[in-house]
Amino acid sequence: MPIPHPKLHVFLAHAGVASRRKAEVLIAEGKVRVNGKVITNVAERVNPEKDRVEYDGKPVSAPAQFVYYLLNKPVGYLSSVSDPSGKPTVVSLVPKTTRIYPVGRLDEDSEGLILLTNDGDLAYTLTHPKFEVPKTYHVLVKGAPTNSMLNALRAGVKLKEGKTSPAEISITKHEQGKTWISLTIHEGWNQQIRRMCAHVGLEVSRLIRVKLGGLELGDLAQGKWRELSQAEIALLHASAVQS
Repeated sequence: MPIPHPKLHVFLAHAGVASRRKAEVLIAEGKVRVNGKVITNVAERVNPEKDRVEYDGKPVSAPAQFVYYLLNKPVGYLSSVSDPSGKPTVVSLVPKTTRIYPVGRLDEDSEGLILLTNDGDLAYTLTHPKFEVPKTYHVLVKGAPTNSMLNALRAGVKLKEGKTSPAEISITKHEQGKTWISLTIHEGWNQQIRRMCAHVGLEVSRLIRVKLGGLELGDLAQGKWRELSQAEIALLHASAVQS
């Protein structure tokens, strides 16, 4: 039996245009053409060898190869490709060899591990809540969290998107009226850690992501990047599948 051609949103994800979820939105908005015709059906299948796919009037083709950069994001950088107001972005810190996107988001005031790639399919599985890929953060909060605060986070708290899944949390260090905690979540909603902490009465002073699935930040210096090894790429794919 022949292998079916990919659906349009999957093709766009593989081409690095956007994640599957974002690609669905772009298609629904009429921004994608196939052979000159606007397509709004995300399930439309395309033949990469014959069909001409365009996004915003520009041809789209699957990349010759995927690239994967692990970056230690500093504070003050946006987790985006560009910013209309001219603020610096994480993309400006890595090589411009091909069109890449950050996987998930760290807000401007947060730092640590962020993955940049043109592998839209992997980006989708790493960020969509249904895959429950674990993300671990080192969080510095003011004061000393009480057991009731920690237990509330462990049980899950109610945010506007819904109730968070049970978090793994532990105190790692006390310093000058503040406390470092290690916190692992599975959703990755916008500013989720800060909102979870605020919900139980904790104020975040510093937020560092140190793990994404099986990928670890390690001792990579702030603002520096490195390419992933084949073993790390395989580990990321395994994290998404197992989740």
